[in-house]
Amino acid sequence: MHQHERHGLIAALLQKQGTIGIQDLMARLDASRATVRRDLQEMEAAGLLRRVRGGAQALGARPTHLTEPPFDYNVTLNRETKRAIARRAVDLCSERDSIIIDGGTTTFAMTEFLVQTKVEVLTNSLPIADYLMRHGENRVTLPGGEIFREQQLVLSPFDNDLTHRFFASKLFMGAQALTQHGLMQSDPLLIRAEQKLIDQAEKLVVLVDSSKFDGRGSLILCPLSRIDIVVTDDGISAPAAGLLRDAGVELITVPRWRNRSAA
Repeated sequence: MHQHERHGLIAALLQKQGTIGIQDLMARLDASRATVRRDLQEMEAAGLLRRVRGGAQALGARPTHLTEPPFDYNVTLNRETKRAIARRAVDLCSERDSIIIDGGTTTFAMTEFLVQTKVEVLTNSLPIADYLMRHGENRVTLPGGEIFREQQLVLSPFDNDLTHRFFASKLFMGAQALTQHGLMQSDPLLIRAEQKLIDQAEKLVVLVDSSKFDGRGSLILCPLSRIDIVVTDDGISAPAAGLLRDAGVELITVPRWRNRSAA
């Protein structure tokens, strides 16, 4: 994980929790104690947090309800690779399809290409709904629920929301991680909302860049056997690709974006 990614995650965790310990950060960042201490020193010098004994404290940040990093932060990561994955995912849609798009930055990248289609979309993502409304002619439905500003999601804790009245040929979804255990997330509220979406789709299409196969999550959203297709970049390792094949998951890869000017 690069330095700016670690700093973004530390900031997101402090927004949610208020304080966090060094041991917890070492586990979440998969970093050494020295690296975590250096990150906290740099962020304190920049006025982003206050170091306390054994960890760090937020500077008056208002807590959020979800453990996921903010949408505005995530959307800046691996932007071109996400765009290539999203373009290929849209190729899986047929004219007049009814699809569900779960909120996330890789799925958000689909909007650029979806405006050229005539699909009906249910999404819990405010940025996805807004983009499609302003740029295309797709019919867009939002489920009812509470708005989570940092992640720009609409989530409902109730079982009888609009989701149960919408059936889709495909659900497009990202993930915190994809492991031998299945699709992983870290927030119980997200798990509850996303399981409802999975129940309403014939096929589950997962959009993840290859780094997500090295990630970790604390909660299993669904097993690999429930996933029909994974769209990722060609940086996926041979063991990860074999894991998907053994589970009967169709694997689609796209070229990973590389900054050739930096070579």
